[in-house]
Amino acid sequence: MIARISFALLLLLFAMPVAARDDSRAIELPSGTLLQSLPLLGRQAGISISVADAKLWQKPVKPVRGRMSAKRALARMLAGTDAHAVRVGATSWRIERRPRGTTIASRQKQAPPKARQVNADPPQEPATASPVEEIVVTASKVNTPYVKYAGVVTILDGTDLSFGGERGMDSILSRMATISSTHLGSGRNKLFIRGIADSSFTGPTQATVGQYLGDIRLSYNAPDPDLRLYDIDRVEILEGPQGTLYGAGSLGGIIRMIPNAPDPTAPELVASAGVSLVQHGAPGSDLSATANLPLGDSGHALRLVGYSISDGGYIDNPLLGQRDVNRTDIRGGRGTLRLNLGDGWTFDTGGIHQTITAEDAQYADKGAPPLTRSSLVEQGAKARYGSAMIVVTKEWGDLHLQSSHAYVDHHLFERFDASLAHDIPRLFDQKNETRMWTSETRLSRPYQDGLGWVVGTSFVDNKTRQTRAFGGEIFRSSIAGVSNWITEYTAYGEASAELLPAVVATGGVRYTHALLGGGGEDVDALLALTQSSRAITARRKEENFSPSASILVTLDRNATFYARYQEGFRPGGLSIDGSFVQRFRNDHVSTYDAGLRFGRKGITPFDATISISHSRWRDIQADYIDANGFPTTANIGDGKITSISGSVALRPVRGLSLELGAVYNESRVTRLSPALRLAAVTFGGPAFDMSPPVIIPALERLGRIPNVASHAVRGSANYSTVIGDEDFRIQGWANYVGPSRLGIGPILGEGQGDYVDTGLAARIGNQTRGLTLTLTNLLDSRGNRFALGTPFVPGSDGYLTPLRPRTIRVAIDLAY
Repeated sequence: MIARISFALLLLLFAMPVAARDDSRAIELPSGTLLQSLPLLGRQAGISISVADAKLWQKPVKPVRGRMSAKRALARMLAGTDAHAVRVGATSWRIERRPRGTTIASRQKQAPPKARQVNADPPQEPATASPVEEIVVTASKVNTPYVKYAGVVTILDGTDLSFGGERGMDSILSRMATISSTHLGSGRNKLFIRGIADSSFTGPTQATVGQYLGDIRLSYNAPDPDLRLYDIDRVEILEGPQGTLYGAGSLGGIIRMIPNAPDPTAPELVASAGVSLVQHGAPGSDLSATANLPLGDSGHALRLVGYSISDGGYIDNPLLGQRDVNRTDIRGGRGTLRLNLGDGWTFDTGGIHQTITAEDAQYADKGAPPLTRSSLVEQGAKARYGSAMIVVTKEWGDLHLQSSHAYVDHHLFERFDASLAHDIPRLFDQKNETRMWTSETRLSRPYQDGLGWVVGTSFVDNKTRQTRAFGGEIFRSSIAGVSNWITEYTAYGEASAELLPAVVATGGVRYTHALLGGGGEDVDALLALTQSSRAITARRKEENFSPSASILVTLDRNATFYARYQEGFRPGGLSIDGSFVQRFRNDHVSTYDAGLRFGRKGITPFDATISISHSRWRDIQADYIDANGFPTTANIGDGKITSISGSVALRPVRGLSLELGAVYNESRVTRLSPALRLAAVTFGGPAFDMSPPVIIPALERLGRIPNVASHAVRGSANYSTVIGDEDFRIQGWANYVGPSRLGIGPILGEGQGDYVDTGLAARIGNQTRGLTLTLTNLLDSRGNRFALGTPFVPGSDGYLTPLRPRTIRVAIDLAY
């Protein structure tokens, strides 16, 4: 009944008249070049615009002021030029050079009277080359055009990511075959790119994927904070090690989320509300709002984002008589104040806050009725993330100076069921508290006229404290924990130069000087006396050089080849093994990759990419189960990863696009460390159900790097058109995730993956309001996304993490 009433209210609200039904917007564009004016117009008119000929970017365009439609604003801006705008979708336009044979009279007819004067510039000849879309890779730190970037980069549009409902990192995972994740729960997961995966637990190791909001680093050795992607302009994913530009913790690549900047030209308010029904589960809801507020006439502006999400649970616990126990609530916001200081200086300051509260775990028992788990205790989790940032920029002609500074405070609490069979309830609690100061200052020459370069310095100070407790529901005693701190000082530089008209070479290096330390937390006094002080508290220094080199060759108008070498590393640290503190070393990845690109995204009716990479991973930092059944971290050995990925996009007719992506990973631990061999001997017998002479060869056979699916495939179809005065868009997708293993060795060698996820979303409306219907998990599949429920179970073979059951969501969005 509640769902029906909510749905009726949504329809009633959608049917109410809206004063701003027309698609006109307040437009304020100064005179300048197309490169300067298009980003402003895109934000003000709420449209996306591509440019078909790169030579048009420097074309002078006219100022535009007033309230008008996007079509009229484009026509006024381009009046008197040899370019015109072509509508390619409901909210998408493309700037093209006018075809040969367009008469001067026809151009003058579209221009206002003043445009009939003779242009001071000489007439432009029509382009002889195929059109090239000027997609810019800002994560390169020199704004390298996509067609000149040597490497695998994926750019996801922010509007597309939020289409059908905002799902945080899941929105990115559903669109990328090469990114994978653990699935302990929102705010607790670890991300992996291109097969560089370490472990399943939240431990002291640094992440293998660097995550950034704009130019601000989100975390160091904490799990993915799973920030909601509301009001995001786009997301850029760079695959492969990025040690030269981004330093430690980017072994697999980086994910850079770019928020919409405050706009000083026009106020804006956007809001959305949705309700969802989960088959076999409880209902949910979501609410969000974004406000842009210009402050005076001096170019200052404030942008605010707020949201509240409640995802209904779907796991039952019959042992406690509870249903739908795993409800998750997410609340957060983001704010940015931009001050225009004049003379090319800009000052941004702002912050982020988000809390995630999971009432219980989302895993189920194998062999039990679907979506059920019999646990003696509730296994809740809570994540709190906050940050404050300052970014100062300065433009000096062709040079760009940027200085970014941030403070991050990240807390995570997790509870696991540690009860033995037919025993009293037992709990294992773990808290991770992280605080980080990060700073980077760089000077760059954005890539143009065949040259681009960047030099910079950075500073990171990160401290993480992990505490643990074990016992009953009423009383729990502290057990050994660990704290780690690191201070990094780095300097880096990278340059790209066009050696020949069709050849671009890039090279760079990063030097890192790190001071590391840490110590035991809640270590038993007697053990502390027997264990050396060096093992309980350790301080040391590490240095690292991360070189990079690449070459890109344009084979013809629609084909490009590139080859690349890059390195990445993570510093070492301390972990707990039983009641003792132990040290683990830094690990290092070196990667060779090469690829081909065909066609031009969004321009040609067909485009495709294919890449192959081979990585050598030395002294892999990963987790395993210690002799007491607790997760611990150590260097498990060396490994090799070979990855082949590709994507194809087709645009057979206007408004319709079809995409297909796939990846194949072959990963192997090639050398087991002495520590893991010792663990095999320690566990030989009851735990592994085999003797030590048998277990070590078995470990080597089962030594696939954990959480890496051997293959994955993703396909989608998107269609948009105009129905009367309304824009209509529908999108469908299907993802197949192949088999993988939870960890290293028989105890954590449990299989997972091998499932299909599907979805469908549709929206009808215009720029001021819309109605959206979304269906996820169309087949109502169960699957096994993650084989870890709690580490405290013999053999760890009793659990699976199912997909969220079939869910329907109805939502409205309004914009003023």
